[in-house]
Amino acid sequence: MVNTGQLCYSASVKRQQKKPNEKVTGIITLNSKAVGFLPQLDLKEDIRIEADKLNTALHRDEVEVKIIGKMRGQKLGEVISITNRNKTKFTGTIIRNTNNRLYVHPDDRKMYFDILLTDKEDLKIKLDSKVFVEIKEWKDGMPIGKVERVIGMKGDNTTEMYSLVYEKGFEIEFPEDVENEANNISKEISKEEIAKRRDMRNTPTCTIDPADAKDFDDALSLKKITDDEFEIGVHIADVSHYVRPHTALDKESQKRAFSVYLVDRTIPMLPEKLSNDLCSLNPNEDKLAFSAIFNIDKKGKIKKKWFGKTIICSDKRFSYEEAQGVLDSEKGTMFEELSTLNSIANIFREAKFQKGAIDFEQDEVKFRLDEKGAPIGVYIKKRLATHKLVEEFMLLANKEVAIYISEIEEKAGIEDSPLLYRIHDEPKKERIRDLALFVHALGYSLPNTDGAIKVKDLQSLMAQVEGKPEESLIKTASIRSMAKAIYSTKNIGHFGLAFEHYAHFTSPIRRYPDLLVHRILEKYLAGKKIDHKEIAFYERCAVTSTEREIAAAEAERESIKYKQIELMQNLVGTERDGVISGVTEWGLYIEDKETKSEGMCRLRDMKDDRYELDEKNYRVVGQKTNKIYTLGTEVRFKITGASLEQKSLDYSILVSSD
Repeated sequence: MVNTGQLCYSASVKRQQKKPNEKVTGIITLNSKAVGFLPQLDLKEDIRIEADKLNTALHRDEVEVKIIGKMRGQKLGEVISITNRNKTKFTGTIIRNTNNRLYVHPDDRKMYFDILLTDKEDLKIKLDSKVFVEIKEWKDGMPIGKVERVIGMKGDNTTEMYSLVYEKGFEIEFPEDVENEANNISKEISKEEIAKRRDMRNTPTCTIDPADAKDFDDALSLKKITDDEFEIGVHIADVSHYVRPHTALDKESQKRAFSVYLVDRTIPMLPEKLSNDLCSLNPNEDKLAFSAIFNIDKKGKIKKKWFGKTIICSDKRFSYEEAQGVLDSEKGTMFEELSTLNSIANIFREAKFQKGAIDFEQDEVKFRLDEKGAPIGVYIKKRLATHKLVEEFMLLANKEVAIYISEIEEKAGIEDSPLLYRIHDEPKKERIRDLALFVHALGYSLPNTDGAIKVKDLQSLMAQVEGKPEESLIKTASIRSMAKAIYSTKNIGHFGLAFEHYAHFTSPIRRYPDLLVHRILEKYLAGKKIDHKEIAFYERCAVTSTEREIAAAEAERESIKYKQIELMQNLVGTERDGVISGVTEWGLYIEDKETKSEGMCRLRDMKDDRYELDEKNYRVVGQKTNKIYTLGTEVRFKITGASLEQKSLDYSILVSSD
């Protein structure tokens, strides 16, 4: 932990200090060394706030900062007030400090305080327990906390996975009233309900999902109309039938907003009674669905479309691998249907790229775990034709629902849409310029005009790097240069998919925005209006859903990182093959080829020479030997350290004799 009382400015900073009365406000960000930065639109560089000038400000707090001077041209600031705390709850480990008092040592590396415990009950908790603690007050610059729950003992797999979930603001268990509400919903489908719906139970239908999936929220059906035309249905679990507005179930779903997918478990948005039973499109069971049904010819042209409530009965539950086996062998259950769907999906996929969609498809690392959840190996999840088949029809439904709703609104003269569009802005020019320099350092070209880019040039780059050692690096850098897709009631289109209209409709079991889109579509189909109060609710949900999505993604990434480090702990001392994935003034990041685990080789530990950063060319250069290590260079390295507590891997490059 950083002891802020012992940190001070350097003499050079003190000499340059001035004390103007300039004050600014904003969201402060902290690095792992407890140095703060406050972005300002009118400044090229952020305002820097040293650790002893934070005055208890934490990462992403809203603060007021006073400018107190400059250092090497960068403005220096001091936090004078905290207007809004971003976060007051943390996961961490119970420790006993040197003063013999109990503290919680936070898992969050940007939380630079240990949290003091004073409650008598909290003081009985065992050392090395992982807990979820809330800061109740600040006393003499020290956070005082109260333990909300004991998660388990440090190092236990379930404890560590749950700690990630709690840290990101998600709950594991459902409140009693939510579980009771779910359990009281009848599984029976009444004749009256069936009569309201389009009956699709006699149409050949299947689900295609991962082999270990427990909930199935989408199904595909196909019925031949003529030799050249087919009726294709995209059927989505009708969660909105069961989860009604203003109920305990709805409030909890809104709060969670997303299911969280960790390496070894799922933390669902909905209770199991709904996610795995009532709503799940299980085979050979009558199920309620909200469907998008299209008449499509062999060339992929949509002749007719229909949206509405249905009842379906899936004939077959395929895993992706099983469905692929049917396509490859050209025989088996539903081969004709799968073959036709695959052929049309390929047409859609090609048309999508012709219109400017970008393929950022990357390898996905999966872990083999023992009975205790410890990683014993990794493998790369193969991307099959059946993955792409399902993806294309989900994209079709999402796009066409968004278009349909926008057309209804346009005809009705509705200016303020409640629809939660999935939008993706064009990339910022500065980021594209940086990306162009980055790929140039790896021997590729990305034409741009002062940061303006043509989609075909980006597509060309993705095609060029396919199968190359630097493919992952360039795709990752390209993704990071893009704007982030978010939810918004203001439509600007989706740059990455090259769609003018796009919304999430196809996964209401695991995404709250999809459930809201279902409700909006249902109202419009019934000819109902949505008032301004409800529109304001949808606007708020767009913001909070984006925030929750980011938190869920962070938890998922951190669970992967944890398992990678856990796996590498058992391999410390072994030699591996990797590729340089990052270049900084303090060291080289190396990605292990097999596990995709990224570790740091510090320049100070490279004893064969003194290396310095050549920032423009993304490389380090030996000052005596002129030896160069550049981005994308393949290297042999040794694992020298692995720390789950620090969430870090240490590597050392094995220097060749040439």
